[in-house]
Amino acid sequence: MTLSFDPETLAFPFYHVIDGEPVAAVGDGGPEMRRPSDGRAYGECPVAGAELVDRAVQSAKRALKTSGWGDARPRERVKAMQRWADLMEQEAVTLARLEAASSTRPIAQLIEGDIAVTAEQIRFFAEFADKEGSDVVPTSGTTFGMTLTEPYGIIGAITPWNFPVSMAGWKLGPALAAGNAVVLKPSEMTPFSTLYMAELAVRAGIPRGLINIVLGDGQTTGNAITGHPDIAKVSFTGSTMAGAAIMQNIARTGIKPMTLELGGKSPQVVFADADLDLAASAIARGILANAGQACVAGSRLIASEEIAEALSAAIARHMANIRPGVTWDAETQYSPIISRRQLDRIDAIVRKSVAEGAQCVVGGQIMERPGYFYEPTLLVGVDSSSHAVTEEIFGPVLTMQTFHSEEEALALADHPTYGLAAGLFTRDLSRALRITKALQAGTVWVNRYGRSRDHILPTGGYKSSGIGKDLGREAYLASRKSKSVLIDL
Repeated sequence: MTLSFDPETLAFPFYHVIDGEPVAAVGDGGPEMRRPSDGRAYGECPVAGAELVDRAVQSAKRALKTSGWGDARPRERVKAMQRWADLMEQEAVTLARLEAASSTRPIAQLIEGDIAVTAEQIRFFAEFADKEGSDVVPTSGTTFGMTLTEPYGIIGAITPWNFPVSMAGWKLGPALAAGNAVVLKPSEMTPFSTLYMAELAVRAGIPRGLINIVLGDGQTTGNAITGHPDIAKVSFTGSTMAGAAIMQNIARTGIKPMTLELGGKSPQVVFADADLDLAASAIARGILANAGQACVAGSRLIASEEIAEALSAAIARHMANIRPGVTWDAETQYSPIISRRQLDRIDAIVRKSVAEGAQCVVGGQIMERPGYFYEPTLLVGVDSSSHAVTEEIFGPVLTMQTFHSEEEALALADHPTYGLAAGLFTRDLSRALRITKALQAGTVWVNRYGRSRDHILPTGGYKSSGIGKDLGREAYLASRKSKSVLIDL
């Protein structure tokens, strides 16, 4: 079986999913949708207003009440979610085609990575359902104390366009395992794989109405979700600006907890004793994966002056070997940019940085081919005030600064706004531990850059890179609220 396909043969689900059933769009369409790989328009995304969002919330309330999902034997939740993960693997090609045709994710990477990892994560979260519970706590001899945990009820989730299947799994997995229902809005640019995941959940035996998917934009649909009084918690992954807007909307409409995984401008610090071949390969992957369109993209290289020239040359060689192509071709290795607007924004930042004095070692141009492709770019000669250093570009642009001492390296690594992730390359264990403790980032990778399939490790940021954690035990616990109980004997 070949993975390559013709996107013109696909029928896209331009509808919402409420109570386990497709719900047709009402009224005029919303934002125009274009394929990043060739720029071709293929439809308009429906926009759910407050009335339709409320319909989804009421469906979730009914489903929680009639199914007993949050109160049933936890092992029943485990079994249903495991069946869901099995179906995702069985239907991986259909899922991958729906996502590859509309997003920046090449189909081979979806099959080998995103979908397989998401199925693993759903099983991982499911296993918490009957293994995490209440605790008896030490109190005086005449009392009995314990802490109980309970589902929130309905969680509102909003996911970004850059990894649609993965991000839906991040939100749905822990929420469902913890006994909640979810009303989820995927990005208006890449909603289709998420809709199919919801359909697979019903086939797996997860009660109808526990997962409701409403399509739309942030201003209309997102605000209706985050401001709905019956939604008890919000989970969002996206830009820091959008996260701030969500916080403001929640504050206007009531108080509720939230998990926000937001933007990043992550440093990769390389000391002179590092394995340069390993570092160059990891750093290139850290900025070229999904063409740099990831919150954790390692976009700031901070290298010891001693090895900077050799390291930049090695990274440039990796950048020259990428294989761009349409996302529905199984041979494609390098992704397009999500939209023409974002492509032009990346180009404008690079051009402005060059005008400010940066030098392009490689790249720096929009690719001359159909679709929205930008050359892998390495900028040197930048300082900490350069736009390429300060702004989250969300594209395949790596800047390089150099240092002479640990103190200088840490000062360069510390970003005034972001603190999502960081990379560190050294053979000195003492230095690795010392720098890891000093880096202001929610995740630090040493002698590698990027997540593994160890789903127990949580992810989340410092500073304006977010609040709370996704993945890990923390994500499950964040989907439950706690109650303290004290009984006089």
